[in-house]
Amino acid sequence: MTESKKPVLETRNLGITFGGLKAVQDFNIQIFEGELVGLIGPNGAGKTTVFNMLTGVYLPTVGSVILNGEVLNGKKPHQVVSSGVARTFQNIRLFKQMSVIDNVKAAITKDIKYGMVDAMFRTPKFWKVEHELTEKAMDLLSIFKLEGKADQLAANLPYGQQRKLEITRALATDMRLLLLDEPAAGMNPTETAELLECINAIRDRFGISILLIEHDMSLVMNICERIQVIDYGLTIASGLPEEIAKDPKVIAAYLGE
Repeated sequence: MTESKKPVLETRNLGITFGGLKAVQDFNIQIFEGELVGLIGPNGAGKTTVFNMLTGVYLPTVGSVILNGEVLNGKKPHQVVSSGVARTFQNIRLFKQMSVIDNVKAAITKDIKYGMVDAMFRTPKFWKVEHELTEKAMDLLSIFKLEGKADQLAANLPYGQQRKLEITRALATDMRLLLLDEPAAGMNPTETAELLECINAIRDRFGISILLIEHDMSLVMNICERIQVIDYGLTIASGLPEEIAKDPKVIAAYLGE
């Protein structure tokens, strides 16, 4: 199905070494338009290290990260975002003392079409663009039913809603690839079920590709089209969810055998 298409994301022999430790080795993955792919593995397998290389937080020691044909190696995180990649984090990173809506508007940088003078003197152009930014932010917040919380401080949201706000802020960057790092962490079963529905809705509405790190295997198996498994920085399996669930190497990695 994907053979005739060009991948949105491709990594070639990606790896990174910290001192003498090879944290990730020979990591190869292709993600195509609209795909939702899972990246799983035991704690310490190197999953978040992969995300950090994809987003410019870490510079790979070897290999390449390619987004829509553009090599991202050497780009700083804000340049990677401008290229079309956004992410969330294991530990929520919001602007806690800003309002919910301002957290989202802070990410809509591509739509700011007024200058410093307009901002200083509050010109009609400034107010027109601000109105458009607010409308876009409210539309995104409505995906997670957060529009009613728009004026609250982000710090005052319950944990599960803070998770959803972080994803909303990532969506505001108009990315083509969304990296979700354990989005269900800390959520109860009801919140996790709601998150699953929202992730599917996001993919269907925006047509974006999603790479997901998650320890909730029920969520991974229900939502991911393909899964890649790493352990000690090496890929040990890749395939459909039903194939991964039966793979003896994956079972051994998780059971510590």
